Amino acid sequence: MSLSPAEIAAANRELRDKSPLDIVRWALARANGRAIVSTNFRPYEAVVLHLATQAQPDIPVLWVDHGYNRPATYKHAEALRAQLGLNLKPFLPRMTPAHRDAIYGPIPTTEDEEGLKKFSAVMKLEPFQRGMKELAPTIWITALRKVQNPNRAELDIVSPDANFGALKISPVFHFSDDEMEAYLAQHKLPNEWDYFDPAKADEKRECGLHAAWGKKAAATA
Repeated sequence: MSLSPAEIAAANRELRDKSPLDIVRWALARANGRAIVSTNFRPYEAVVLHLATQAQPDIPVLWVDHGYNRPATYKHAEALRAQLGLNLKPFLPRMTPAHRDAIYGPIPTTEDEEGLKKFSAVMKLEPFQRGMKELAPTIWITALRKVQNPNRAELDIVSPDANFGALKISPVFHFSDDEMEAYLAQHKLPNEWDYFDPAKADEKRECGLHAAWGKKAAATA
């Protein structure tokens, strides 16, 4: 689905005061059956997964399992799969974590920006791009929020995605942590605080999925 900058601006004005569930329904009404929701099962992801499955129970859930998740995250993923009946679509890197570590060494640190980008390209961006090609969504529902980092603060509820060619919808974009906590409590949803994303190394940088350099990195991985 392609919208002009003016249409995107109008959509964001229209949706600014809508509830997250109404935003998801707005998106699905324009998807022609080709919507997905992505997840990495980080803290608060249960909120967007609950919203998406409330509106469309069988919506494909794109998950890149890079193999470096901690045990608690895998257990959390299985708990949410069971509770919400997730139509989970896992995509794995072409190289296993053991293989990558043997050839390239440990996960790069925050001081090694180039190493982190290469890690992300092979272990996260390439399988995500493969998943987007296979599922071919026109609407991509995400859990992006304004408070997460400076790059995301420049986005909005509706934003174009040059990396994967879908229209990106972030229904909880304006939610605070307190509002996310309240949603989890209201709907009796679990959370998971042991999550670690090796492609980011810290929460203030991007792994590439939502950054301009991600498309090229994924294509050359």
